[in-house]
Amino acid sequence: MSATSHQQHRRRRTYALVATAAGLATAGALAAALPATASPAPSGKGGHGHGHTSRYQDVQLLSFNDLHGNLEPPSGSSGRVTELQADGTTKTIDAGGVEYLATHLRQAREGNAYSVTAAGGDMVGASPLISGLFHDEPTVEALNKLKLDVTSVGNHEFDEGSKELARLQNGGCHPTDGCYSDKKFKGADFPYLAANVLSEKSGKPILKPYWVWKKKDVKIGFIGVTLEGTPGVVSAEGVKGLKFKDEVETINKYAKELQRQGVKSIVALIHEGGFPASTSYNYDCDSGSAGSGVSGPIVDIAKNITPAVDALVTGHTHNAYACTIPDPSGKPRTVTSASSFGRLYTDTTLTYDRRTGDIARTSVKSANHVVTRDVAKAPDMTALISKWNTLAAPIGNRPIGYISADIVKDGTESPLGDLIADAQLAYGKELDPETDLALMNPGGIRAPLTYAAQGAEGDGVVTYAEGFTVQPFSNTVNLQDLTGAQLVQVLKEQVSGTNAASPKILQISAGLTYTLDLTKSGADRVVTDSIKLNGAPIDPEATYRVAMNNFLAGGGDGFTTLGQGTNPLVGTDDLTVLQKYLTANSTPTNPIAPPAADRITVVQ
Repeated sequence: MSATSHQQHRRRRTYALVATAAGLATAGALAAALPATASPAPSGKGGHGHGHTSRYQDVQLLSFNDLHGNLEPPSGSSGRVTELQADGTTKTIDAGGVEYLATHLRQAREGNAYSVTAAGGDMVGASPLISGLFHDEPTVEALNKLKLDVTSVGNHEFDEGSKELARLQNGGCHPTDGCYSDKKFKGADFPYLAANVLSEKSGKPILKPYWVWKKKDVKIGFIGVTLEGTPGVVSAEGVKGLKFKDEVETINKYAKELQRQGVKSIVALIHEGGFPASTSYNYDCDSGSAGSGVSGPIVDIAKNITPAVDALVTGHTHNAYACTIPDPSGKPRTVTSASSFGRLYTDTTLTYDRRTGDIARTSVKSANHVVTRDVAKAPDMTALISKWNTLAAPIGNRPIGYISADIVKDGTESPLGDLIADAQLAYGKELDPETDLALMNPGGIRAPLTYAAQGAEGDGVVTYAEGFTVQPFSNTVNLQDLTGAQLVQVLKEQVSGTNAASPKILQISAGLTYTLDLTKSGADRVVTDSIKLNGAPIDPEATYRVAMNNFLAGGGDGFTTLGQGTNPLVGTDDLTVLQKYLTANSTPTNPIAPPAADRITVVQ
């Protein structure tokens, strides 16, 4: 498993998109008008017309992405969304949890005879203890109960390798840990689509490339891909024996295949995404005003996917948007993403034209909705959570440390990032007293540590389950030697090369300091003369012993220089390292305070 970042670099040129098509007045809506020949549907019929089969049929597409095994409501900022108010102000809303997601989806389906539910990948991986401890079988069970119809794979579906992904699809007990109950794990009721993930041996997709949803005379094809750059954000072991192909070429290939089979309505499920101009889930993406639009990898992807594809469900960046991006013919096409962790779902109306078998694009409407926690919990999800929590409790409820306040993971340099780097430096010194510093990738920090009790443990108590949620990857903490020149180059790689457009700022241990000047560009944003260790400038010729997880040690997240380290030493897993540090440095009467996050001086 690997600690990944969700601001994935790409080779493609990216830029902000501002919709220019006339009449785009609502977020995620192409146009409010139905086709000229259509009339409003009778209530609950899901079609247009009165008493006969009409030409047009509304199909409800419900979608979400990047659940990451969050069965219980996520904590801290991971469990909130920002909502734009009519007066221009914003407010935050508590959101997420499959007990509530199930209720919202079931309510949304009411009155919609034609409804399909799809997902954009990363349903599992980097999961909290209740799911991750059991190799995400609980999440697959929950998705079955949610009546998920289809999903693309994401990069995290490969955290434990393709064989484990195949087990999640097909069922069977875990090869090492066995069965967790007297019932054999049956696998996913829905297909995982992996059109651009090929076996190096056979050259064929490792799972189905596409799937066709049918209801009476209406049929819609779904093509699923993950980001081509998956090998750069997953451990080498997880993608061993696999090839990842270009998203656009793959989708265009299978769109032609679907058309040859007579399927003309097509949706692409793409585990790659963009960066919206607003952090509010309900901002007007297509207003054309300042602050609208979306940027990032999905823009170039969307602009090049064949017009035969009618809508794109995306993910990976954990952002929320319901936008339109022009297809290669210049016509606007819906592109959506529902944030992450089950906090939102997207409701898209696709108007199917029975005469052509295609989607009437001028009628596509889409909007994100909050999975609020003010609805009734779904009893079947409550029972599922209770079952797995009972199994996990003896491990998960054990205290491993104490904190005096929330230790957040947000910011260029975060308090939690500092804490984890310090823990890895302390462990490195246990392995080798000559260890000088530690580096931690921000994408490997999955949740904050919150002061408020999550259960019965009491405020300020950090449980094993909470630690697992922060670092769920089972990465090892390794040591390797780097020259001073290489160390400087590593810091430069945070803001250059593949990370130039979306910097990945490593979290650093105490003693390492430098200035990050964001008024400059490229590698110059890291001010070379400012880089110091314990107050002394980095010596380019000297050798430094550096602690880091195995994902970084393999050159992950674009840090190719880290893959060139020498004299490696493999240690224990990162969660054990964090646990050791918290236990050694905190007590109920002397808890750990949030680090100051003052090691990187940021110039704006």
